Amino acid sequence: MNFISVLNIDLFQTGKNPSDFYFNTMKNHLVVGHKHIEKPHRHDFYAAVLFTKGIGIHEIDFQKYEVSEGSLFFLSPGQIHSWELSGDIDGYIFFCSQEYYEMHYVNQKLRNFPFFGSVSFPRKLQLDTEELQKNIHLFQELGKEHEQKEIMKDGFILSLMSQVFINATRLFTKDFDIQASSAGLSYFKHYQDFESLVEQHFTEQKSIAYYANLLGISSKHLNRIVQTIVQKTATEVITERVVLEAKRMLMYLDESLVEIAFRLGYEEYSYFVRVFRKSSGMTPTQFMRKYKA
Repeated sequence: MNFISVLNIDLFQTGKNPSDFYFNTMKNHLVVGHKHIEKPHRHDFYAAVLFTKGIGIHEIDFQKYEVSEGSLFFLSPGQIHSWELSGDIDGYIFFCSQEYYEMHYVNQKLRNFPFFGSVSFPRKLQLDTEELQKNIHLFQELGKEHEQKEIMKDGFILSLMSQVFINATRLFTKDFDIQASSAGLSYFKHYQDFESLVEQHFTEQKSIAYYANLLGISSKHLNRIVQTIVQKTATEVITERVVLEAKRMLMYLDESLVEIAFRLGYEEYSYFVRVFRKSSGMTPTQFMRKYKA
């Protein structure tokens, strides 16, 4: 039984020629997509949302963020999200498929941007007045280009999207003094490699030593890298990924808690419950009661 719908871009297209890119104002988007987005849902595409007016709550993968003027959000495929927004809400939204972006950029992948490639990175930036105006301009230019039929249209849209993503990456990482150094770049690369490995093996392997060995570094150095990049221990990153998957499975699958625990590599259900409760502040049963109500 699947309790969470998975939406694709075609659901939001109104023309005869569906595209792998979508743009709209938030006000219009909420009208056009109302029947699809009124409940918690997932996407099979990458999205960016900029709020310019109104307030509310935006919940992404069970974490709640406040919405206000200048809130900029990024969403990856598979993430569950929902929102409660005031009646005067407005802003801009765009999404694209992975193929649309990456077939034009041979050496640039969407997962290279930290907010798309890392489940540990926050999904929200709160922009100051100057940055908000800069992003409003970029989003408005995206909207204009999307409506036109000029030569090299896709190239121009992609360049504007990249400016949004690159500028956001700089804002996310501006507090890291090491970012400009070669050591800093190495830390980010190692962290990305670590998360990629976790994504592949988290159901079977939960040991720091296992991932450090694959990366060719010591467990102590891996912890130092993770602490520097996301202010967490490597164990916390691994555990949070496991618990996130557990939450998604509890929402998606009509399976027993014991079966889900076993799928995630826990032979002892009681230990799985302790890990889940320590990470999320509630038991799996309490979580289901809250989110399936």
